Amino acid sequence: MSDSRDLWNALLEQLAQRNAWARAMGGEDKIARQHSRSRLTVRERIDLLLDAGSFSEYGALAGGCHPGGEPPVPADALVGGSGRIDSRPVVVIAEDFTVKGGSIGHPNAAKRARLVRLALEQQLPLVLILDGAGERATNQSERYPHAPGDLQLVADLKGQVPVVSLVLGSSAGHGALTGMFADLIIMSEGATLFSAGPPLVAAALGRTVTPEELGNARMHTRESGVAHNLCADDPAALALARRFLSYLPLRAGASLPLTGERPDTKEPDLGALLDIIPPTPQQSYNMQRVLELLVDEDSLLELQPDYGRNIITALARIGGTPCLLLANQPAVQAGAITSEAAEKAAHFLDMASAFDLPLVSLVDNPGVMPGPASEQSGILRAAGHMFRAQRAHRGRKVVITLRKAFGFGSSVMGMNPFDHQVVSLALPCVSLGGVPALGGAAASGAAEDEAERMAALQSGAWIPADAMAFDRVIDPRQLRNEVLNALRT
Repeated sequence: MSDSRDLWNALLEQLAQRNAWARAMGGEDKIARQHSRSRLTVRERIDLLLDAGSFSEYGALAGGCHPGGEPPVPADALVGGSGRIDSRPVVVIAEDFTVKGGSIGHPNAAKRARLVRLALEQQLPLVLILDGAGERATNQSERYPHAPGDLQLVADLKGQVPVVSLVLGSSAGHGALTGMFADLIIMSEGATLFSAGPPLVAAALGRTVTPEELGNARMHTRESGVAHNLCADDPAALALARRFLSYLPLRAGASLPLTGERPDTKEPDLGALLDIIPPTPQQSYNMQRVLELLVDEDSLLELQPDYGRNIITALARIGGTPCLLLANQPAVQAGAITSEAAEKAAHFLDMASAFDLPLVSLVDNPGVMPGPASEQSGILRAAGHMFRAQRAHRGRKVVITLRKAFGFGSSVMGMNPFDHQVVSLALPCVSLGGVPALGGAAASGAAEDEAERMAALQSGAWIPADAMAFDRVIDPRQLRNEVLNALRT
């Protein structure tokens, strides 16, 4: 009996030592260097992301027994497992930059594939925390035993469960590519993201560039559109990931996470809208103020706010129901539809369709952006993608035309009659047409009196309401009540 107990004690001591070695990550010096960059360690990030005490780690001992006798690599530079966010289960995969720069060895790759497969098979949301250098150089001399890889499996997850990627350091190669399948891509200030890092750029193109020049966070959230939201630091990015997931179901087909808020906890009469929205289409206003009045208190979460600013895409709750808001922004180029705005909208419309989020569309734009620069940017293709995405939405769709709605700009926003709307609403001041009256008259060579007649026909909701272009023409002050009623349908 004592011999058996002695053997167990020896084995359990080894187990404790190996687990402690894995939790030590890259050691005190590497951890201090990570902190000196104002970045958290991989385990600190997971602790902030998940509910306290909920993390169950998978593969902690991976990397501990190299078949060729090489030195062990703590957790093979990847920490992952299951846990909970707001008491709901998720799978998390997080690169550890303190261990070999977060690079991907073979045990690391096997762990990734196992965890993505877990999310796929159990239909659980996936959170990727990226801070690594891509494939490890030594992989070329070793046999790769695991297929399919996690890149294929993450692609399979698209539209089945929510996926969030957080780029919290420098992410390159395979890890960066994996992160591109996410519904929301978050970058922290100072993070960088690229398909190939500076050494490969130098070898392939003979150009010397810094990681910041190649793929800094501000460029990706403002210019390339590769990433969606920029956060000041790690804690802010992790808090945003938690908040984003709180609006979405666990998987496609599951129930939306409703709150207990009663619809009447907010002032039902939005009298302030009469001061915010000018009834004349030529005047500008900030759509953000309209949305803040429409939705439940403190529930508005704007997505990709610095890219395609002509359109606002946001998650919010209205009467406790999570929704996707799609709204033209008259304060930016009159809310015209640009390629960037259409690309942004199409992405989040697809997400809303996958997870059955109600769509609330607020229309106020003069149409698709004209001109050589717009055509060169591929506006026809981008607007076509946006139209397809809103047309495919089969959840509850509420469309409100606030003022302007011209040409294809009205179509991509879902204003066309009988396009699966629960209800199509309009304010009395709407102005509609194939093209704005003045531009249309000039294009067709119409006389001045004909132009005035065209403008008169486009002004006001009475003629389109007579033709059933709208289901209801409403008092702006009743906007929230009307949307609440529609969402109950």
